[in-house]
Amino acid sequence: MSTQPSARRSAAEQVRFESAIRRLTEEQIAFNQVLGMKLHEFSGPNGTVCRFEMRPELVGHYVYGRLHGGVTSAVLDATAGIALMVAIGEKFTHETAEQVMHRFAKMGTIDMRIDYLRPGLGQHFYAQAIVTRLGGRIGSTQMRLVNDQGTLIATGAGAYVIA
Repeated sequence: MSTQPSARRSAAEQVRFESAIRRLTEEQIAFNQVLGMKLHEFSGPNGTVCRFEMRPELVGHYVYGRLHGGVTSAVLDATAGIALMVAIGEKFTHETAEQVMHRFAKMGTIDMRIDYLRPGLGQHFYAQAIVTRLGGRIGSTQMRLVNDQGTLIATGAGAYVIA
C-alpha cells in the first residue's frame, strides 16, 4: 500500500498562514497586546520566538524592577501555543490558511511547569518554544525565556490539547 505525500500549500497561501498567525498573536489576543508580545521568529533554529519590551506595567518587584513571574509564565505559555500552531500548520500543509486556523479553536493549556532561574532583569526579553511532540490530541513543548543579554531567566514545559 503506497501513501501519497501531502501537497504543500502554495507560497502565497503560506504567506497568508504566517500573516494569520502573526495577526492572531499580536492583534487578536488582547492579553498578548497587554504583554507587548511580538512574533519574532516562526520556526527557526530556536523554535518559535516572541519578543517583548520591559515596561513598568510588567514589573513584579517594585524595588528591583524585576519582571513579574506571572508575565514570565504567560509569555512562555503563549509562545508555546504559537509554536504548536506553527507545527500544526506544517503537519497540514495541504490545507489552506483558513482551514488550519480553524483547527486552533479548541486548543488549550492542560499542564505547564515553569522554573524561575534568575531575576527577570533586562530591557527586552525573548521567549522561545520548541515542540517536542505533536500527537493527534496532545502537543508538548519546551520553553525558555532569555533577556537582551542572552541570560537564561526561566525554562518551562507544557502540554496542550490540540484537537
